Amino acid sequence: MFRGRVSPVTVVGMEILSALFIEGIETRQVAGPSTRIDITGIQFSAEAEHGVPVTVEPHLCVIVHCPEGSRGTGALEVVYLKGDEQLARNVQPLQVEPGKFNYRLVRAELKFEEFGTIEAHCRIDMGPVTVVPFTLLPPTQ
Repeated sequence: MFRGRVSPVTVVGMEILSALFIEGIETRQVAGPSTRIDITGIQFSAEAEHGVPVTVEPHLCVIVHCPEGSRGTGALEVVYLKGDEQLARNVQPLQVEPGKFNYRLVRAELKFEEFGTIEAHCRIDMGPVTVVPFTLLPPTQ
């Protein structure tokens, strides 16, 4: 029978470092070897092209990190909510080499019956939720 002391080992799973609505993303190699992610057009609101009802398809960029010692696989879930109403849901597999970073683009068709704010609720493997708001504004013309 084992009578020694057991030390608990906690291995943290993948985590969301950033979740943003964007216009564009590019990656480039630099010395090291290292990779740079160039993100353009970060936005939390946008003007509608015309009156409601209208469907928009904003790009959500979710950047994740997989710590050393983690298994490197998981599932990214993004649920788009307006109040308590679910507008869309996206689930996709993640594979990130332990100790590295990666990103996923999530695009949903969001139908707005009125101008206002929706929230993208992002999480990995039923973990903590990162909430990102997006507001659709009336057209100015």
